[in-house]
Amino acid sequence: MSTHTAPFPDWHGTTILAVRKAGKTVIAGDGQVSMGQTVVKGNARKVRTLAGGRVVAGFAGATADAFTLIERLEAKLEQYPDQLARACVDLAKDWRTDRYLRRLEAMLIVADKDAIFTVTGVGDVLEPESGVAAIGSGGNYALAAARALMDTDLDAEAVARKAMAIAAEICVYTNGSLTVEVL
Repeated sequence: MSTHTAPFPDWHGTTILAVRKAGKTVIAGDGQVSMGQTVVKGNARKVRTLAGGRVVAGFAGATADAFTLIERLEAKLEQYPDQLARACVDLAKDWRTDRYLRRLEAMLIVADKDAIFTVTGVGDVLEPESGVAAIGSGGNYALAAARALMDTDLDAEAVARKAMAIAAEICVYTNGSLTVEVL
């Protein structure tokens, strides 16, 4: 049971997975949004391209909050072109210190052709060791599946799609309606 005290219902339902393999980077996100035990939308788009298609971001959490963060990230990418790590660190710093941003409830996975980062509101900017990162309610299922599939002959997109399918079979807050962006 949620201890969240906001007057809004407890929204669930996101799995975002990033896979980097053999020079190819993929972010996949499912489309399910749930309110309590009810699926309220099955085809939400939680993965976006940024910076003229050079960066991909996926979000989990409150949608309006995530859009605010993505807009801020885009501004940072304009300020620091081709410096994804610096843009993410600057966003995380602002997110942690700005009174308005501190209240936002979302997480991001951001990637370019060279790196993947998980960005959180507590100041984390984490780059995965294994080339795989995941967030959201089905994130741990997708992460485990993708890590197991990394040693196969599947390419990055195939790993992401198969891992997301596995997560959708296990997590009731994840569905098979995917948005997949490839760099």
